[in-house]
Amino acid sequence: MTMYVWDYLSEYEREREDILDAVDTVFRSGRLVLGESVKGFEEDFAAYQGVDHCVGVDNGTNAVKLGLQALGVGPGDEVITVSNTAAPTVVAIDGTGATPVFVDVRPDDYLMDTEQVASAITHRTKALLPVHLYGQCVDMAPLRRLADRHGLVILEDCAQAHGALHHGRPAGTMGDAGAFSFYPTKVLGAYGDGGAVITHRAEADQALRRLRYYGMDQDYYVVGTPGHNSRLDEVQAEILRRKLTRLDGYIEGRRAVARRYEEGLADIAGAYGLVLPTTNEGNTHVHYVYVVRHAQRDDIIDRLKGYGISLNISYPWPVHTMTGFAHLGWTEGALPQTESAAREIFSLPMYPSLDQARQDRVIEALREVLGTL
Repeated sequence: MTMYVWDYLSEYEREREDILDAVDTVFRSGRLVLGESVKGFEEDFAAYQGVDHCVGVDNGTNAVKLGLQALGVGPGDEVITVSNTAAPTVVAIDGTGATPVFVDVRPDDYLMDTEQVASAITHRTKALLPVHLYGQCVDMAPLRRLADRHGLVILEDCAQAHGALHHGRPAGTMGDAGAFSFYPTKVLGAYGDGGAVITHRAEADQALRRLRYYGMDQDYYVVGTPGHNSRLDEVQAEILRRKLTRLDGYIEGRRAVARRYEEGLADIAGAYGLVLPTTNEGNTHVHYVYVVRHAQRDDIIDRLKGYGISLNISYPWPVHTMTGFAHLGWTEGALPQTESAAREIFSLPMYPSLDQARQDRVIEALREVLGTL
């Protein structure tokens, strides 16, 4: 039986009664769209994050897109971000009519190299979009200083960082708004698509509520900027509301898995060229994925298939090298750290219900493969 980087079935078996009750609660409520479950989840998630406002939307991509629009980003603007991210980050920027501008990442943690941001700012720059990748936060202090100096807004991409902290502050609360995805694989995942934007800014909250509902502030009447049909589904909201009460437990489960990898691989990593993930000072890592690095990545992945282990790469193609973004004019070699990482990184299985026996199977197989290279 093939083992994959993510699996939800064992978790579902444990939580099945509550999940099905959540569905039944919505179906019996008499309100299937923007009802009490969406309202309740928005209030609960805002409280968990320690912010004033949370607006549920239909997916993480639109959380980024609508978040940018609510902060005033539009055609003719530039948004500084990274190419080492899931394509939806950049798809969302493109969807606002703004132009994504890339800076490279750091070689040790693959996060935005904040020292490169200042030189990327132009008179068209409107926003900074750091991506809190793999479960830990970008260094936000220098970005905040740059934003304040140049009059920019900051939208944090928190799709992989639910519950992550940076010097005690939750991901998504250090900029002007934070965008979250609740895709099933996420640290807080739904049983389908979902997303949300959190903010302290009342005007952004009001704009988001219009934008997710066609641009309406009342039935059938569009004001300001026309919006989208981007409402968080009532069933997914109720499931997320239940799962939010277990989020801290999910995070601790992920940390336990990360500790077992460290214990099982640290003694051979250096000798065999395997680079294990690090946690930056001041960060609380939630380990959305467990990303390791090796110069013979592709060979390792192929050999592990013989052990029934199928691994993932997050991400094999930097966004700036994709043909879909050729119109931006970036070429290979422009972001050397990003491109180097894309050739060597890969993810080991990571989810809170990963039991020790299955994880040991991964560790032993990887040790054996490394020993034959």
